[in-house]
Amino acid sequence: MVSKEMLQLGTNPSAIRDLFEYGNKRKAEIGAENVFDFSIGNPSVPAPDCVKEAVQELLEGDAVALHSYTSAVGDMALRQKLADYVNDTQGTTLSAGNFYITVGAAASLTITLKALAEPEDEFIVFAPFFPEYRVFVEMTGSRLVVVQCDTKDFQIDLDAFEKAVTPNTKGVIVNSPNNPTGVVITADCIEQMCTILRNKQSEYGKEIFLIADEPYRELVYDDVNVPYLMNYYDNTIVCYSYSKSLSLPGERIGYIAVSDKAKDWKLVYASVCGAGRALGYVCAPSLFQKVISRCIGQTSDVNIYKKNRDLLYQALTEYGYRCIKPDGAFYLFVEALEEDAAAFAEKAKEYELLLVASDSFGTPGFVRISYCVSTEQIEAALPAFQKLAEAYHE
Repeated sequence: MVSKEMLQLGTNPSAIRDLFEYGNKRKAEIGAENVFDFSIGNPSVPAPDCVKEAVQELLEGDAVALHSYTSAVGDMALRQKLADYVNDTQGTTLSAGNFYITVGAAASLTITLKALAEPEDEFIVFAPFFPEYRVFVEMTGSRLVVVQCDTKDFQIDLDAFEKAVTPNTKGVIVNSPNNPTGVVITADCIEQMCTILRNKQSEYGKEIFLIADEPYRELVYDDVNVPYLMNYYDNTIVCYSYSKSLSLPGERIGYIAVSDKAKDWKLVYASVCGAGRALGYVCAPSLFQKVISRCIGQTSDVNIYKKNRDLLYQALTEYGYRCIKPDGAFYLFVEALEEDAAAFAEKAKEYELLLVASDSFGTPGFVRISYCVSTEQIEAALPAFQKLAEAYHE
């Protein structure tokens, strides 16, 4: 009667969403102030003032024009402003014709994968990785190939990566700053990865694409630099979202940028347009296209996330947890205090701590803590983290 594959997805939500819903239920039972929910990456920092000012100004204008369709690929003026901004900040030579406006990063990724995928294709991801990558890749009929990062620093294991690239490899997804670790892949590591890809392209006589998933690009601390992959590798496609940088996750607005140095880039871009059409992802929300046009280059207050990171990292380290110090994003990856991370996460629930086990991220033995919450929640949760650690140390 219905697709078995889609039924399976619909009746088995992601571990993150499942825990988030458990948290909502628990808050209703004992009060939100008594539940320490670190499950989901939902920004707690308000959007910058430019967003409110833009919305108010736009709502006072021509209502018909405001809510009308834009071009299927997005408003031309917005796409040109994006090109100008990326060119100014990253030294690229893009034009409006390299950009496709999307309904957030999920749409950017699914469109890009649909545009590239052919039968027997493989896409490589680096674990730990955002679990929905598997869904997005397998939706195209392609195979997901997982390469484990070095669990000491969570940089790419280049030897393992080189062995994973085969004649069937169509693309490699790079998420930096990473969800769930917050780690930024270094420029040296990126350079070596790109050298491997260029060599493999020559060896196999085919194009291999680098897909940069970048919703956390601006969320970095301590002057850490995030390499812009278009400047390292020609066959690059950037998938971006304003969900995190402008604290607009519910508005679902982002873009795809196809490098003008990619081989036959105009054909690649045309395939992106075709994939957007096939998936029904055309004409992203008009209002927020116009809002973004007025807010390019602005961000929410990243200093709040840095304060949360430092507070949580220092305290948990003192309690005896091994934490991977994040360079960016708003996640802390913490080694579980027992081999089974899922069992550890269940144990944490006894202290009303909601932590996401790392199994679905492809790297067992850790939990992810989303610290994009109020600083007050972190402060209130610290005794619970300490009691949890003491329970294992005893």
